[in-house]
Amino acid sequence: MSLEVRAVDGPSGSGKTVFADALAARLRGAGRDVALVRADDFATWDAPASWWPRLESGVLRPLAQGLPGRYRRVEWRRQSDRAEAVPVPGRWVDVPVPEILILEGVTTARRSIADRLTRAYWVQWGDEAARLERAVARDGGDCREHLERWQRFERGWFAVDGTRSRCEPA
Repeated sequence: MSLEVRAVDGPSGSGKTVFADALAARLRGAGRDVALVRADDFATWDAPASWWPRLESGVLRPLAQGLPGRYRRVEWRRQSDRAEAVPVPGRWVDVPVPEILILEGVTTARRSIADRLTRAYWVQWGDEAARLERAVARDGGDCREHLERWQRFERGWFAVDGTRSRCEPA
C-alpha cells in the first residue's frame, strides 16, 4: 500500500481547517484510514514557512517508508513578562502510518512537495479584509499586527510559489 498525500492550502482565515476536518471525516466515513497534520503545529509568526524540514524528517520521510512519524508541536503560552503568547516546544505527536495523509495549512501545497501530492485543494473564502477579521476573531485582538504581517507574507509566498495554480478549488 502506498501513501496518498493530500494538501489543503490557501490564505489564513479562509476555512482550511473546517474543510480539512470535513474531508477527513468523509474519508473516514468511507472506511479510509486518515491522518491529519496541521501547519499550525509547526509554524510561528517568525517562521511561517521555514519549518518544513521538521515535517519532512519527522512525518513525510518515515511515512513514505511505511514507518510511523513523530513530531514536536509548537504550543503558544503566555509569559508573565510579555503581553502576547510566545511559541514554545509542546507535546510530541505520533503519526501512525495511514492510508491517506492530509496536510492542512498555509504552504502545505508548496511547489517542493507538488510531485508527491495525490491531490491539492485551494480554500479561499472572502476578501483579505474579511479573512483578517475572521482570523482576529479566532486568534484574538493581540494577534492583529502579526496576522497583518502574515497576510503580507502569504500574498508574496503564493505569488512566487504559484500554489493556487496547482490546486483544485475546495
